[in-house]
Amino acid sequence: MRILFLFIDGVGLRGRATDNPVNPEVCPALCRLVARHSKPIDACLGIEGLPQSATGQATMFTGVNCAAAMGRHCEGFPGPGLRKIIDENNLFLQLAKRKKKTAFADAFLIESPEDLAARRFKSVTTVMALTCPGTIRTVDDLMADRALMQDLTRETIQDRYPDIATITPRRAAAHLAAIAAENDFTLYEFFQTDVSGHSMDYQRACAVLRTYDDFLAALVELVEVNGITLVITSDHGNIENISDRGHTRNPIPFIAFGPREQQLRDKVSSLVDVTPAILEALGD
Repeated sequence: MRILFLFIDGVGLRGRATDNPVNPEVCPALCRLVARHSKPIDACLGIEGLPQSATGQATMFTGVNCAAAMGRHCEGFPGPGLRKIIDENNLFLQLAKRKKKTAFADAFLIESPEDLAARRFKSVTTVMALTCPGTIRTVDDLMADRALMQDLTRETIQDRYPDIATITPRRAAAHLAAIAAENDFTLYEFFQTDVSGHSMDYQRACAVLRTYDDFLAALVELVEVNGITLVITSDHGNIENISDRGHTRNPIPFIAFGPREQQLRDKVSSLVDVTPAILEALGD
């Protein structure tokens, strides 16, 4: 049993509208998965205000309602209280205790985990990866096609790493499928959706979604052939309402496609349920 988890930042569910780029004309593969293999789940966690990345992601990757624990939605990078929850109880750690082979497929532009630990500001997934350094992938892994850049195509690093060739989204999908085939659990994080949502630029959002959709269309074929269960979800809404710079309180999609899809969907109704459902699906 293998699970490939795509965390796509800032994508909520909303009906068709002229300011919603998440539609079949822009991202048909994603919309097909949402229509046929998903359910709407809650990202608000019983707390007033707009859901935010730090508490949403920490909840997703620990199974703890971190917004309730903090008494509010926390944006950006996790502070000391959230880092303590992540350090003590995250998905990578729980999988390691079960002797599962785990990979974080995003490449960090570093030479060693020590470089990453020295950073002042760390995302939720960075804090989580540092608790299991074996999951961390570096520039060397990227050059060897054993990791992906957060933009898929590597275009954002050409000024710093001109010797690392750009690739197509479909090629990135092949690289990720190869990583997933070697691990019980693989995580890939994509946050350009959230960045483009905050920009309020409809054409930019469409371009980001089209790139991701090319990648996703190829990936779905590869995981199906290899019997890998694909899970996709977000931390909060944003890009589905490009007219507003902030996040939304819209439900988010929980997509499961593959051998364990029904089991996973049946267990998840909010971000709190994601980690427990994955642990149960992977078994002891």
